[in-house]
Amino acid sequence: MKNILKIVFIAFVIVSSFTQTTYAGEILVVLSGKDHVILKEGKTVQTGFYLNELMQPVKRFLDKGHTVTFATPKGQAPSMDKNSDNAMFFGDMEKKPRKAKKSLKVHKSLLKKLKLMDKKQSPVISLARVKQIGYDHFDALYEPGGLAPMNDLIKDPELGALLKHFHKENKTTALVCHGPIALLSTLPNPEQFVSKLEDGKLAKAQDNWIYAGYKFTVFSNEEEDQSKSWLNGGEMKFYPQTGLSKAGGNFDGGDAWKSKMVTDRELITGQNPASAMEVANEILKRLSSKN
Repeated sequence: MKNILKIVFIAFVIVSSFTQTTYAGEILVVLSGKDHVILKEGKTVQTGFYLNELMQPVKRFLDKGHTVTFATPKGQAPSMDKNSDNAMFFGDMEKKPRKAKKSLKVHKSLLKKLKLMDKKQSPVISLARVKQIGYDHFDALYEPGGLAPMNDLIKDPELGALLKHFHKENKTTALVCHGPIALLSTLPNPEQFVSKLEDGKLAKAQDNWIYAGYKFTVFSNEEEDQSKSWLNGGEMKFYPQTGLSKAGGNFDGGDAWKSKMVTDRELITGQNPASAMEVANEILKRLSSKN
């Protein structure tokens, strides 16, 4: 009898432990709806989301049993930055080239299965629809990079309202690479502030910005300088590190192209493509603590 009770108790502990670590959260993934970014002198360059920054975290979320909802400002299917379709973002190409190529293939296959970029069958919804569903429906927000957020999310009013709600409710808000630039959408007048940055005019720190004084990281000025060749001879109107710092954030950068994550209260930011998985793991850690 004692042995039976012991077995029952052990089984109960195992089931309880499993339940505590399998909280099914609702994760909102916000993407830019643009397929290009406007550079200085009116030049443009093709862009969109960075493949590994989107799909590595999304695969982790789905593998852990969480529900993922995808949104763009108007509900349009997003585009992928062609530069990100490269195995070098999926592992150490020098030491494990086969593993990196396999990982690239796996994540591209999942992207195709989800039909995110299918203009007719994409499951992506609009930010207006997100508001209708209710911001409280979502436990965490994640935004990948690529240059595209510099074109729309940076000053989108509906995204600004969403981020303000998450800030007020202290809900997990995570952004990677160029993604953190979208935090400027919560400024009292983001269009005016961004316009000053683009024109090279003095943009003063905003004391009433909800993220004023927050520590953050973002694709660094150093990394921007090193990746100019990807702009086909063009030049960014301004760098996100500069923009967020001028708004009143405290930049905390790491070594170029190496994973760097910064957390401050509800905010989680990653510096570059290599940071995507570290940020994803932090999101999962916070969701598991809800049990």
